[in-house]
Amino acid sequence: MSESNKKKSVNLTVNRRAKHDYFILETHEAGIQLVGTEVKVVRNGEAGLSGAWINVEKGELFLHQVTIPPYAFGNRFNHDSLRTRRLLMHKREIRKLQAASEQKGLSLIPLRLYLNPKGRVKVEIGVCRGKAQHD
Repeated sequence: MSESNKKKSVNLTVNRRAKHDYFILETHEAGIQLVGTEVKVVRNGEAGLSGAWINVEKGELFLHQVTIPPYAFGNRFNHDSLRTRRLLMHKREIRKLQAASEQKGLSLIPLRLYLNPKGRVKVEIGVCRGKAQHD
């Protein structure tokens, strides 16, 4: 297969603040559980990741404070813009991220939302250590 035929991932939104506020130690890929109108808004690039964070509850990953505004042409089935969204990963990967997040000074931060070559919305998760003001 030639290089021109290979599909690449398309960035939908990037958390630029994360690279400024944190040292990114490692990255992981996770799926995200979205409702129908959320997918349309995210594909339009209207989502915002600033201030977003991830935690592990009962063996599941949850994404908090991601702003996905209501769909303009939505109806009564429109979504809540700041609802908590579940992330999809294998259990062994979740346990690894949970162990990392329980270490002192480490956080799980979403770095970007993107479309993979199959058209699925994915989240890039960074295991991060906060920077001091003078760094």
